[in-house]
Amino acid sequence: MLKTFNNLRISSSGLSAERLRMDTIASNIANVNTTRGADGQPYKRKVAVFQENLNNELNKQTGRYEDVPMGVKAVGIEEDNSPMRRVYDPSNPDADTQGYVTMPNVNILNEMADMIVATRAYEANVNAVNSEKSMFLKALEIGR
Repeated sequence: MLKTFNNLRISSSGLSAERLRMDTIASNIANVNTTRGADGQPYKRKVAVFQENLNNELNKQTGRYEDVPMGVKAVGIEEDNSPMRRVYDPSNPDADTQGYVTMPNVNILNEMADMIVATRAYEANVNAVNSEKSMFLKALEIGR
């Protein structure tokens, strides 16, 4: 692989990862009051899980194989096992015999904070891609 494009590849994987993270957060926010899903249970908060993406390549200078960073990759989306909230609302059809409704374990303030962090990380990756693109264009202008 061309090392010239490693930075672009890393930033583009970051863009994809942050987009998945924002989609997951948006799903959590949309389901903040979902007390009964298709399985009959309250919605459980979802969290996107990522890991470092490495590619084992031969270093021509040393003759050894080395791990080359390729960015991040999504491993999956897991459910958050934190406790559910219980709210007293005897008029709700999902209320138990004592009048309590089990609500999703989604905290809207935490989700909004996570969304801001994901947005800033996405913007940082966009800026990195634009800077790299600008450097490529300047290098091409030098060759003219």
